[in-house]
Amino acid sequence: MRLRERFHRGSGMKITGLEVLTLPDHGDSMMLVVIDTDEGIHGIGEVGIRSRQKAVAGALEHLTELLVGEDPRRTEHLWQVMFRRGFFPGDRILGAAIAAVDVALWDIRGKALGVPVHELLGGRVRDQVAAYVHVGDGYHDRTAFLDRCRALVADGWRHLRFAAPHDANDVLDARRCLRDSVTLFHQVRETVGEEVELILDVHTRLDPPEALTLCREIEAARPYFVEDPLRCENPDSYRMLRARTGVPLAAGEQYGSKWEFRTLIEADLIDYARVDVGVAAGLTEAVKIAAMAETHHIKLATHNPLGPVTAASSLQLNLSRPNVAVQEHQTEPEPAIAALFTTRPRVVPGRVEAADVPGIGVDIDRVAARTYQATAAERPHLRSDDGAFTNW
Repeated sequence: MRLRERFHRGSGMKITGLEVLTLPDHGDSMMLVVIDTDEGIHGIGEVGIRSRQKAVAGALEHLTELLVGEDPRRTEHLWQVMFRRGFFPGDRILGAAIAAVDVALWDIRGKALGVPVHELLGGRVRDQVAAYVHVGDGYHDRTAFLDRCRALVADGWRHLRFAAPHDANDVLDARRCLRDSVTLFHQVRETVGEEVELILDVHTRLDPPEALTLCREIEAARPYFVEDPLRCENPDSYRMLRARTGVPLAAGEQYGSKWEFRTLIEADLIDYARVDVGVAAGLTEAVKIAAMAETHHIKLATHNPLGPVTAASSLQLNLSRPNVAVQEHQTEPEPAIAALFTTRPRVVPGRVEAADVPGIGVDIDRVAARTYQATAAERPHLRSDDGAFTNW
């Protein structure tokens, strides 16, 4: 109670430091940021970009100089300072660093007031959030892949996600990928029936001709959405695709701010905004993107192939926004790493459950976490048949 009273009286709470924790996560590195205050309250956030963590670490060093001594409750002010103080506006790398800090600041606010963060974002509009699960990439053994689809549905999952196939030797031939994706999608639909929603993640692997043909040839199998059918750098490329297919489209996981989402939303080029709270500059920015999307009847399908911290921050966002469809859930952390989290969201097949835990609803044993020092894995490298680099 004393903490809440000081918070309301306008106490001089100040940020005293920022700590980065890197934890192993299935061969990769989970990069967390913890912010401490002179009131003894700390907040935790997660960096959403894992492939360039050294660059993000450098950004966090710069941001620490701006943050220490500041009032952590001024989330909007500090967001503007972090994004704009360097004169050049933030990009995705800086956006991921800001995201971790911003979520940690919201965590501090919620803990200081003794309420979940969704109460500070307007309160609950739903009691739980639908979630989808990754089937995995074992599509080369088609029988085992379809068996896994059946098992996930039997467990209670009602949204399944799988990726457009590439060759087992890390070769991506666009025409083979197109043909295999069409065949695979129809096979999964026949396996799980009409009541299960299916998501195909193209993972930016195709160019417009193949992406268009793919979307048109799976349309009859009623995808929930096709994710990232094209590369993200030029959102105008979605205009052609949008005009020539009726398949619901989703994109945005690689975007670091509302300005990057602007074209896709304002031109009605997508049906689902793939906001990643750990990339798109945190909860402060995600709320604004959600509001932009709502004006165009676009729903959120929050991106989270990460850990419990982003699962928790995504849950807080999704509990409080009216235009939410589904939240991504990839996999549980390794048991030893999962044990470090003293509090985290409860994910059950088909949904993430709300809990009245102050802050974003996650915490960690920092002393134990400091014993780990993980390094992010380099992303897989796909190549075409002629040896040219292509998107993973």
